[in-house]
Amino acid sequence: MIERRAWSWLIACLLLVAPLGWAQVNPAEVTQLHVERTDDGVLLSATVQFELPQAVEDALAKGIPMYFVAEAAIYRDRWYWYDKRVAFATRHMRLAYQPLTRRWRLQVSSQPIGSSGLILGQMFDSRDEALAAIQRVSRWRIADPSDVDPDATHNIDFRFRLDVSQLPRPFQIGAVGQAEWIILAVRNQRLVLEHR
Repeated sequence: MIERRAWSWLIACLLLVAPLGWAQVNPAEVTQLHVERTDDGVLLSATVQFELPQAVEDALAKGIPMYFVAEAAIYRDRWYWYDKRVAFATRHMRLAYQPLTRRWRLQVSSQPIGSSGLILGQMFDSRDEALAAIQRVSRWRIADPSDVDPDATHNIDFRFRLDVSQLPRPFQIGAVGQAEWIILAVRNQRLVLEHR
């Protein structure tokens, strides 16, 4: 009887504490998502809100770059089978603080950004300006016009995350399973295309 009460009390405590833990795991939110169809393609605009966890702030201050990834997938509804993915696009962002100049550099590419190769970037005077550029996606081309059938029903999955797989190896080991290294925002919605 005592053991049963102890288990009931433990389960009740876990149920109360679990939502607090999840709030720390997923501190990001997609606040706006807009898609339009133009002659150039399907364009996505989005706003993601998040705060950098202290561990990420500390790593950036030491000059260690952080990698963010935005992914967009368009699925066509099929009643007889799984929905068919008709388009997929990724956007890789590398944010780095340069202690000597006290400036922030943001690089954006459709491919993973390595330590070599020439990728142009933007310079920012403050962290807030650089984060604002990461948090706003404006008119990102995610599909060709022919990929989306105007007579079919489509859904879009948008995902934004901090990519710890590109961090230096010691940080990858320390970041696995740690809530302060998780920045993740996901949004799914019915695709209503505005033609412009």
